[in-house]
Amino acid sequence: MPAAEHLVTGDDGLARPPWASVDPLLREYYDTEWGMPVRDEQGVYERISLEGFQAGLSWATILRKRPAFRAAFAGFDPEVVALFNEADVERLLQDAGIVRNRLKIRATITNAQATLRLREEGGLAAFVWGSQPQSTPVPLSHADIPTQSPESIALSKALRKKGFAFVGPTTMFALMEAIGMVDTHVVGSHRRGTSGVWSADLGS
Repeated sequence: MPAAEHLVTGDDGLARPPWASVDPLLREYYDTEWGMPVRDEQGVYERISLEGFQAGLSWATILRKRPAFRAAFAGFDPEVVALFNEADVERLLQDAGIVRNRLKIRATITNAQATLRLREEGGLAAFVWGSQPQSTPVPLSHADIPTQSPESIALSKALRKKGFAFVGPTTMFALMEAIGMVDTHVVGSHRRGTSGVWSADLGS
Protein backbone atom coordinates (compact mmCIF):
# COMPACT_ATOMS: atom_id res chain seq x y z
CA MET A 1 0.00 0.00 0.00
CA PRO A 2 1.46 3.40 -0.95
CA ALA A 3 2.76 5.44 1.96
CA ALA A 4 0.42 8.32 1.11
CA GLU A 5 -2.55 6.16 2.08
CA HIS A 6 -1.21 6.01 5.63
CA LEU A 7 -1.06 9.80 5.93
CA VAL A 8 -3.63 12.54 6.35
CA THR A 9 -3.32 15.75 4.36
CA GLY A 10 -4.20 18.71 6.56
CA ASP A 11 -5.94 21.94 5.65
CA ASP A 12 -2.46 23.37 5.11
CA GLY A 13 -1.72 20.78 2.44
CA LEU A 14 0.87 18.96 4.56
CA ALA A 15 0.83 15.18 5.06
CA ARG A 16 0.97 13.81 8.61
CA PRO A 17 0.25 10.47 10.29
CA PRO A 18 -3.23 10.14 11.80
CA TRP A 19 -1.99 10.59 15.41
CA ALA A 20 -0.67 14.05 14.54
CA SER A 21 -3.58 15.17 12.39
CA VAL A 22 -6.43 15.98 14.78
CA ASP A 23 -5.27 17.20 18.19
CA PRO A 24 -3.75 20.70 17.77
CA LEU A 25 -1.20 20.06 20.53
CA LEU A 26 0.02 16.83 18.94
CA ARG A 27 0.07 18.45 15.53
CA GLU A 28 2.23 21.31 16.78
CA TYR A 29 4.55 18.86 18.55
CA TYR A 30 4.86 16.75 15.40
CA ASP A 31 5.46 19.75 13.14
CA THR A 32 8.04 21.56 15.25
CA GLU A 33 9.67 19.25 17.78
CA TRP A 34 9.35 15.49 17.45
CA GLY A 35 12.35 13.99 15.70
CA MET A 36 14.45 17.16 15.76
CA PRO A 37 17.96 16.76 17.21
CA VAL A 38 18.34 17.31 20.95
CA ARG A 39 22.00 17.28 21.96
CA ASP A 40 22.16 19.15 25.27
CA GLU A 41 22.24 17.53 28.70
CA GLN A 42 19.12 19.16 30.10
CA GLY A 43 17.11 18.48 26.95
CA VAL A 44 18.03 14.80 26.88
CA TYR A 45 17.43 14.42 30.61
CA GLU A 46 13.98 16.01 30.27
CA ARG A 47 13.01 13.67 27.47
CA ILE A 48 14.26 10.59 29.31
CA SER A 49 12.17 11.73 32.26
CA LEU A 50 9.03 12.35 30.22
CA GLU A 51 9.39 9.10 28.27
CA GLY A 52 9.66 7.30 31.61
CA PHE A 53 6.49 8.96 32.89
CA GLN A 54 4.74 8.10 29.61
CA ALA A 55 5.15 4.33 30.11
CA GLY A 56 1.64 2.88 30.17
CA LEU A 57 0.03 6.20 29.23
CA SER A 58 -0.59 8.16 26.03
CA TRP A 59 1.96 10.69 24.87
CA ALA A 60 -0.85 13.25 24.55
CA THR A 61 -1.38 12.98 28.32
CA ILE A 62 2.30 13.69 29.00
CA LEU A 63 2.47 16.53 26.49
CA ARG A 64 -0.51 18.27 28.08
CA LYS A 65 1.12 17.94 31.48
CA ARG A 66 4.59 19.02 30.34
CA PRO A 67 4.32 22.59 31.67
CA ALA A 68 3.37 21.19 35.08
CA PHE A 69 6.19 18.65 34.90
CA ARG A 70 8.67 21.41 34.13
CA ALA A 71 7.42 23.45 37.06
CA ALA A 72 7.51 20.46 39.40
CA PHE A 73 11.02 19.38 38.40
CA ALA A 74 12.74 22.77 38.25
CA GLY A 75 12.76 22.91 34.47
CA PHE A 76 14.43 19.48 34.51
CA ASP A 77 17.66 20.99 35.76
CA PRO A 78 19.51 17.83 36.85
CA GLU A 79 21.59 19.72 39.41
CA VAL A 80 18.44 20.84 41.22
CA VAL A 81 16.48 17.60 40.86
CA ALA A 82 19.45 15.53 42.07
CA LEU A 83 19.04 17.20 45.47
CA PHE A 84 15.36 16.29 45.85
CA ASN A 85 14.66 14.20 48.97
CA GLU A 86 11.77 12.15 50.34
CA ALA A 87 9.94 15.31 51.36
CA ASP A 88 10.06 16.39 47.73
CA VAL A 89 8.76 12.99 46.66
CA GLU A 90 5.78 13.36 49.00
CA ARG A 91 5.23 16.93 47.76
CA LEU A 92 5.22 15.78 44.16
CA LEU A 93 2.78 12.99 44.95
CA GLN A 94 0.31 15.72 45.90
CA ASP A 95 0.80 17.61 42.62
CA ALA A 96 -2.28 16.93 40.50
CA GLY A 97 -0.61 18.52 37.49
CA ILE A 98 1.80 15.64 36.96
CA VAL A 99 1.62 11.84 36.87
CA ARG A 100 1.65 10.94 40.55
CA ASN A 101 3.59 7.70 40.45
CA ARG A 102 6.06 7.23 43.29
CA LEU A 103 8.41 4.94 41.36
CA LYS A 104 8.55 7.26 38.37
CA ILE A 105 9.12 10.31 40.55
CA ARG A 106 11.97 8.59 42.36
CA ALA A 107 13.41 7.42 39.04
CA THR A 108 13.47 11.02 37.82
CA ILE A 109 15.51 12.00 40.87
CA THR A 110 17.77 8.95 40.53
CA ASN A 111 18.32 9.75 36.87
CA ALA A 112 19.28 13.34 37.69
CA GLN A 113 21.95 12.02 40.03
CA ALA A 114 23.17 9.58 37.38
CA THR A 115 23.22 12.42 34.84
CA LEU A 116 25.60 14.40 37.03
CA ARG A 117 27.90 11.39 37.39
CA LEU A 118 28.03 10.97 33.62
CA ARG A 119 29.64 14.38 33.27
CA GLU A 120 32.92 12.67 34.13
CA GLU A 121 32.52 10.55 30.98
CA GLY A 122 31.56 13.26 28.51
CA GLY A 123 27.98 13.86 29.57
CA LEU A 124 24.53 12.36 29.14
CA ALA A 125 23.88 13.67 25.63
CA ALA A 126 27.12 12.26 24.20
CA PHE A 127 26.50 8.99 26.04
CA VAL A 128 23.03 8.62 24.54
CA TRP A 129 24.00 9.74 21.04
CA GLY A 130 26.82 7.21 21.13
CA SER A 131 24.12 4.60 20.45
CA GLN A 132 22.98 6.24 17.21
CA PRO A 133 22.53 3.53 14.56
CA GLN A 134 24.20 3.61 11.16
CA SER A 135 20.85 3.65 9.40
CA THR A 136 17.28 4.60 10.19
CA PRO A 137 13.98 2.86 9.44
CA VAL A 138 12.19 3.74 6.21
CA PRO A 139 8.56 3.09 7.20
CA LEU A 140 5.87 3.09 4.53
CA SER A 141 3.17 2.74 7.19
CA HIS A 142 2.81 2.95 10.95
CA ALA A 143 3.00 -0.85 11.07
CA ASP A 144 6.54 -0.65 9.66
CA ILE A 145 7.82 1.37 12.62
CA PRO A 146 9.63 -0.80 15.18
CA THR A 147 9.12 -0.37 18.91
CA GLN A 148 12.72 -1.18 19.79
CA SER A 149 16.01 -1.91 18.07
CA PRO A 150 19.40 -3.49 18.83
CA GLU A 151 20.66 0.02 19.58
CA SER A 152 17.81 0.83 21.98
CA ILE A 153 18.39 -2.48 23.77
CA ALA A 154 22.09 -1.67 24.09
CA LEU A 155 21.36 1.89 25.24
CA SER A 156 18.91 0.59 27.86
CA LYS A 157 21.52 -1.79 29.25
CA ALA A 158 24.24 0.88 29.22
CA LEU A 159 22.10 3.44 31.05
CA ARG A 160 21.01 0.90 33.64
CA LYS A 161 24.65 0.12 34.33
CA LYS A 162 25.13 3.84 34.98
CA GLY A 163 22.31 3.85 37.53
CA PHE A 164 19.36 5.03 35.42
CA ALA A 165 15.84 3.70 35.94
CA PHE A 166 12.74 3.45 33.72
CA VAL A 167 14.95 3.22 30.64
CA GLY A 168 13.70 0.01 29.03
CA PRO A 169 14.41 -0.78 25.35
CA THR A 170 11.00 0.40 24.14
CA THR A 171 11.23 3.62 26.16
CA MET A 172 14.72 4.22 24.78
CA PHE A 173 13.56 3.66 21.21
CA ALA A 174 10.86 6.27 21.79
CA LEU A 175 13.59 8.58 23.10
CA MET A 176 15.71 7.93 20.01
CA GLU A 177 12.74 8.86 17.81
CA ALA A 178 11.97 11.98 19.83
CA ILE A 179 15.50 13.40 19.77
CA GLY A 180 16.31 12.64 16.15
CA MET A 181 18.62 9.65 16.59
CA VAL A 182 16.35 7.77 14.19
CA ASP A 183 13.81 9.13 11.71
CA THR A 184 10.59 7.12 11.85
CA HIS A 185 8.46 9.65 10.00
CA VAL A 186 6.46 7.69 7.45
CA VAL A 187 7.73 8.17 3.90
CA GLY A 188 5.62 10.92 2.35
CA SER A 189 5.21 12.89 5.58
CA HIS A 190 6.23 16.52 5.31
CA ARG A 191 8.59 15.95 8.25
CA ARG A 192 10.53 13.04 6.75
CA GLY A 193 14.22 13.98 6.53
CA THR A 194 13.81 17.44 8.08
CA SER A 195 16.04 16.80 11.10
CA GLY A 196 19.23 17.15 9.11
CA VAL A 197 20.46 13.88 10.62
CA TRP A 198 19.01 11.57 7.96
CA SER A 199 18.09 11.97 4.32
CA ALA A 200 14.42 12.06 3.39
CA ASP A 201 14.23 8.99 1.18
CA LEU A 202 16.97 6.69 2.41
CA GLY A 203 17.77 5.13 5.74
CA SER A 204 21.15 6.83 5.84
